Parts: sequence; C-alpha cells; structure tokens
Amino acid sequence: MALPSIQSKNQEFQLLQSKWAAEINPLLAKPLSSSNLLKGIQLVTGVNVVNHLLGRQMQGWVISDIDANATIYRSAAMNNLNVTLTSSANCTVNLIVF
Repeated sequence: MALPSIQSKNQEFQLLQSKWAAEINPLLAKPLSSSNLLKGIQLVTGVNVVNHLLGRQMQGWVISDIDANATIYRSAAMNNLNVTLTSSANCTVNLIVF
C-alpha cells in the first residue's frame, strides 16, 4: 500500500506530496501496518486452527494478551487462510497477525 498522489498543477503541492510519500511509504510497506487484532481467541490444550482474516499470506503473529500460564507455538506452515497454534494449556488470547 502506498500513499496516493493527487494530481495538481501547483508545483509546491506536488513537491510536498513527493516528500510525504518518501517519508510515509516505507512505513506503510511494513507488515505490521496492515495487521489484524484477533480478540478473545480460545485455545485448547493441543492443536488449534485460527482463521487470521488477512486475505493474504500471513507473515507473523504476536500474543498481545493471555489469561493463563501457557506455552504457545506455531505448529504448521503459514498460509493465506489460517494459523495453526499448539498450546500447552487452555487459555484465551488476543493475537496480532500480520
């Protein structure tokens, strides 16, 4: 995703747009800028398949909240639809997927 450019005959405005794009586009290109927060995901002990809702290949995930003492790891390859997580205990998590 890139910052859109508005066509204008005003050269000063065009220069400002170029400067803004040079500053903002690298930030917009980072995976976390198009992430989803999945709240209240209930995991059971063992393997859990969670739809990440990204509509594209997932690049990573972060637990932003957890309500139990559990070890959680990805147990299958990342794909366009879901993330497979294995949990050592029943718990509820919030996941940031990107």
